[in-house]
Amino acid sequence: MDVKTGLFYLFAAVLLFAAFRVITARNPVYAALYLVLAFFQASAIWLLLRAEFLAISLVLVYVGAVMVLFLFVVMMLDINVDGLRQGFWKHFPLAAGVGALIALEMAAVLMGGFRLEAPRAGAAAAAHGSNTLELGKLLYSEYLYPLEIAAVILLVAIVAAIALTLRTRKDSKYVNPSDQVRVKARDRVRIVQMPVTRAAEPVVEAPADAAAAKESKA
Repeated sequence: MDVKTGLFYLFAAVLLFAAFRVITARNPVYAALYLVLAFFQASAIWLLLRAEFLAISLVLVYVGAVMVLFLFVVMMLDINVDGLRQGFWKHFPLAAGVGALIALEMAAVLMGGFRLEAPRAGAAAAAHGSNTLELGKLLYSEYLYPLEIAAVILLVAIVAAIALTLRTRKDSKYVNPSDQVRVKARDRVRIVQMPVTRAAEPVVEAPADAAAAKESKA
């Protein structure tokens, strides 16, 4: 076993562990951090495969932007985890069936790539040139519509995440900016004219205080 194979197994093991902890972590923040670790390990595997553009894109886009957004949304939503766990075992068979179906579909797609005997023309050209150039040609020629659909789905996800955080909090004061712009000086400040001096008012003793004063004199 050479060094490259050993690094691949190391990164793959850490990737599987991080992916498992994403779905088993009790705290959503820890789950998001484990997902960041999984992305870093996947980018390292891309580097071993000489796909530098995909590796740096995975780190910059997902770790640097998407995961930061996930962390902010998770911390701002204040999700009640105990309420989500109540129906876990009730929906577990359906979730396990969907997960198994997705795993079989991915295996059916990926196993065809492992059976290729000779690399494709694009892969051979990228091995001797720039894989970023070949990837750009492939994305914007054969896979243009899937790329646009993925971009729209990501945009909808970002807008939905921002909309979930726009809720009214009882412990914060909200001021409408339009009301602040339309405000006038006479609505905020009222000038009251008062005399310079004021005569002292006579002190009137209460009946109880007067009776107590007479008793003290006697």
